[in-house]
Amino acid sequence: MKVTVEDLSPIKKKLSLEIAADVVAVELENAYKKIAKTADIKGFRKGKVPKEILKQHYGSRAQYDATGPLINNTLYKALLDNEIEAVSQPEVVNSGTVAEGEPFSYDVEVEVRPEIVVKDYKNLSLEKEKFTFDESVVDQQLEQMANSKMQLEVTSRKKARDGDTVVIDFEGFIDDTPFENGSAKDFELALGSNSFIPGFEAQIVGMKRDQEKDVAVTFPEGYGAKDLAGKPAMFKVLVKEIKEKNIPEIDDAFAKEFDAESLDQLKEQIKENSIAQEQQRIEGQMHEDMMNALIESNPFDVPEGMIENQLLHLKDSFTQKLKAQGMTLEMLGMNDETFATTYRDMAAQQIKGELIIDAIAAQEEIVVEESLVEEKMQVIADQNNIPLEQVQKYFENAQAIAGLKGQILQEKTSKFLVDSATITEVEPKPAEQAEPAVADDSETEES
Repeated sequence: MKVTVEDLSPIKKKLSLEIAADVVAVELENAYKKIAKTADIKGFRKGKVPKEILKQHYGSRAQYDATGPLINNTLYKALLDNEIEAVSQPEVVNSGTVAEGEPFSYDVEVEVRPEIVVKDYKNLSLEKEKFTFDESVVDQQLEQMANSKMQLEVTSRKKARDGDTVVIDFEGFIDDTPFENGSAKDFELALGSNSFIPGFEAQIVGMKRDQEKDVAVTFPEGYGAKDLAGKPAMFKVLVKEIKEKNIPEIDDAFAKEFDAESLDQLKEQIKENSIAQEQQRIEGQMHEDMMNALIESNPFDVPEGMIENQLLHLKDSFTQKLKAQGMTLEMLGMNDETFATTYRDMAAQQIKGELIIDAIAAQEEIVVEESLVEEKMQVIADQNNIPLEQVQKYFENAQAIAGLKGQILQEKTSKFLVDSATITEVEPKPAEQAEPAVADDSETEES
């Protein structure tokens, strides 16, 4: 087999292969043998058709059938022999004709990792956000935890107020005519959730139990049902029940529901977790800024196949997180195509970062010691509360252990970069301020 290699670009090579005539003859013979087992030619029994007759009837098929094995049996050997690591499926761009007594030639293009030499990576100037802790975060977290235990209970109040959940029957009309899907019975509506047509919930506030009322609204111009968009409507509404939120008191008993001995201990746990999360966020932001700077000062192209693989990884991770929340990509108005379009730049940036880190590790001769691998396995076991032996068993898989060592190498190299950098602490950037909610206190509550 003759192989010539041509560099098409820093990320693509072309291999031209020529396979000897005797190898071609073997594959053609194999193809005819398989065809002979099922060939149906008048005057001959299956499996007994002479080869010359087979050639007349099935010559083109035999040539086609031999092409696949000729390529499959030579391409990956050629890649190995020439130390070419493909990062995506090689593409056959030109294929000759299989003919007995003649060599067979074909060309293939393959994407490869770019060979980069990273510059200006030592003594980086980095900014790191100064760590500050706001004690109010603890109270906010406690409120969220209490709300997670919230239950709806029938209230003794006569009137519904914002924040209540009402059980209602309703029927909608346009020009005194009921419209399709415009009615429901025993419908639970959280007042203030803005889940209904604009203006509807505000008119329910103040209604009494068993009270009926006509509620006038106008469907938004961009409403999903085009036959209703922009039209005025009237709903006949009956309030059947009023429920209010029952949020548990935040005390020692409440803390025990979260495996804490006391409220003080729960507060301390929340504080420790919040500090760890905030410090992780700050470190993560500094690392992201560092990688962006390195990518900007070391431009290079990334193989499309690597981007596609990273997009698949991102989509799988994102889909799993959505699934845990009972959601899907479709619920967010996305599909495979729109996801790829939205996150392509992110995937490319992540691949560039990994390639740069790997290149720096090679330039600095940074290696992963077995002791670090053992420490990482122990951390994984502790974090997941599983025996170390179970983790070690998992990483007996060659691909899994290679991935773990790659992660450790990335972490070790990142630490090397940070340790050599000049870091300046800066004040935290002000968070974007949300527009204040407008309170409507025109209604008075009646107990």
